[in-house]
Parts: sequence; C-alpha cells; structure tokens
Amino acid sequence: MRTTLLIVAGLLLAALASWLGGPSRRVMAAVLFAAAWLAVVGWNLRTGLSHGYTLREELPIQAAIYLVPLALAVWLAWKHAAK
Repeated sequence: MRTTLLIVAGLLLAALASWLGGPSRRVMAAVLFAAAWLAVVGWNLRTGLSHGYTLREELPIQAAIYLVPLALAVWLAWKHAAK
C-alpha cells in the first residue's frame, strides 16, 4: 500500500511541477522534480533498510517509485517541447 501511495504522490507532484513551471519552463521543472523525487526515494529506501529489508528486496520497489513519476514528468516536458 505504501508503494502505491508513493507512486500516486509522485505522479501528482510531477504534474504539479509541470503545471507550476508553465509552458516555458517544463524541462527545468522536470529536472528539478527528478532531483527532489530522488531525495524522497532515497529517504524511503533508508526507511525500508532500517526496518530490516535488504537492498536486494528494496531496489526494484524503489526503482518503480522513482521511474513511474519520472516518466510522467519527462513525458510532460517532451510533449511541450514537441509543440
């Protein structure tokens, strides 16, 4: 359940960053989102490791939490750049 909540939160934040960045700064918004979201995922990884999960167990989950919202941010930036 936590994974789903984090992915949904990431998708919402990616969309919000793109919207707040406006049409002229969507690429910069995507880059800033990627860095900020990486910090969030790093915190979540540290939390999982401190609760006894191994890095091998956590990495696929953290990759999904990071890459799904990042894909939306990149797509939104690319969609605007294509116009």
